[in-house]
Order: sequence, then C-alpha cells, then structure tokens
Amino acid sequence: MPELPEVETIARSLRNSTQREFTAADTMQTRPGIIGRRIRDGHVQWPRTIAAPSVPVFLSRIKHQTVEEVTRRGKFLVLRLTNNVLLIHLRMSGDIRVELDRPDTVQKHDRVKLAFTDGARLVFNDPRKFGRIWLEEDPQRILGGLGPEPFSDELTPEYFLKMLNRRKRIVKTLLMDQSFIAGLGNIYSDEALHLAHIHPLQQTSRLNPDQSSRLLDSIRLVLLDGIRRNGASIDWVYRGGEFQNYFNVYQRTGKPCSTCGEPIQRIVVGQRGTHFCPRCQSMT
Repeated sequence: MPELPEVETIARSLRNSTQREFTAADTMQTRPGIIGRRIRDGHVQWPRTIAAPSVPVFLSRIKHQTVEEVTRRGKFLVLRLTNNVLLIHLRMSGDIRVELDRPDTVQKHDRVKLAFTDGARLVFNDPRKFGRIWLEEDPQRILGGLGPEPFSDELTPEYFLKMLNRRKRIVKTLLMDQSFIAGLGNIYSDEALHLAHIHPLQQTSRLNPDQSSRLLDSIRLVLLDGIRRNGASIDWVYRGGEFQNYFNVYQRTGKPCSTCGEPIQRIVVGQRGTHFCPRCQSMT
C-alpha cells in the first residue's frame, strides 16, 4: 500500500508543472500537472470505486469544476475543486496517471477517468479494486478521524510521549493506526523503529521520554528520506521511487544489519510482516 512518501510524491507530481511518467519501455518523460484544468466529464468503469456520493450524482457534480489545489492528508490525495473536494485513497494497489496527447483508450484495471476540457485525462487505475474516491462538500467527514500529520508543529516531543503513554498498545501496531498518526504504514514504521532502536513489540506505555523523542525524530527522518527519493517501488503497483534501495530492515530478512551486522529478523505483528534487528532493537 502506498504510504505517506508515495502519496506525497503523487500529489507533488499532480500539482507541479511537470510530472514523471514511465512508458512501456520504462523511460522517463514529463507532462503537465492538473492544477487549473477544468473537468469536462467523468467516466466510471467500476462503480464501487466511488464511495460517495452515488455514481450518477458524482458524475453530475464533477462536471465543469476546476482543479484549484492538490494536497495530501495522511494517505489521502486531496484535490480541491471549484465547489467540492475530491478525496482519493489508493489502498492496496491504486495508482494515478495523467494522459496527454495520446488516444483516449481504457487500460486494464482503469476504474475512474476524469476528462478535462483541454483533452487531458486523470485516470485512477486499481488492479485489486480496494481504492476509493469521495466527492465531498466537507472533507472532514472523511478526514476528521485521522491523527496528526507527522510533520505537524503541534506534534511536539512532549505531546507525542503523552500520545504513546496513554495507550497500552504494541508500538508497531499503534504507528500504523491512522487515528494515532496519519500516513505511516508497514515500510516506514519498520524503518523508523530501527532508526530509533525500539523493538516493534515494545509496549507504548513503557516508552520513556528519550525513546519517544528518538522515535518522533526517526519517523520524520525516514519519511523525509522517502519523499526525497520519491517513495519506495517494491512491486508492480507503484513505480518510480528509489527508497527501496536504502531500506535498513524492511524485506531484508537474514541480511546483516547496517548498524551492527546482526542478521535482520522477521516476525508477524498485527498480521503484518515486521522486520527488525534483534541487537539494535532489543526489548527494554
């Protein structure tokens, strides 16, 4: 599932003057973003992709609205339109592409397509069909339950410690809880815990101020590094990132820890494969 760095990379590409595109030959090209483009109409190939409103209402409302802003909240893409806000959650396998100066054809797994008045198209492609799109007047109806952004100024070390200590949870599962902190998933949780030298099974209520501060710093550092490297490309769904070349623990079972040389171990935490160094991340 794309996490904060991957979603941020897509958001930046959609709002910037140029964005990356990989052709069938995997050669990088550039194309315009979508801010300022006016939607002519929409086409829905898989109705369940539209979470709200109903498909007929969605198609009626989306017409003639202009994309004014593209941002991100947690793992959600947020497209502010003239009258509404379009929210896109990529889930397990969703991806976004912009088509320009090419025939309007439907590719396999295309679920929703927005056609702009200038001929460009925004396409949501989702092989596993888990991704969802909302067209909302008030985006807080969907986003209101999310925890703070990792880079929020309100997320001070003192406040983060309180957030951790008042919950009796395993730290790995809590970091992936979007109501606790928005944007982290399996990859960046593993990498942040390794950088902070905290075992993934550590109880959050037992973390001390030094551990909490290290963890917050580590979360921000690995996310910034992921964003700088355009996210991680670990399968056929999301391409273009290179953070996978800099993993310290994720998917490195049996390989030596980059810090101490101890073989990386893999356990299952909250039904998710979890990678850690048993020496650097010993239980306290």
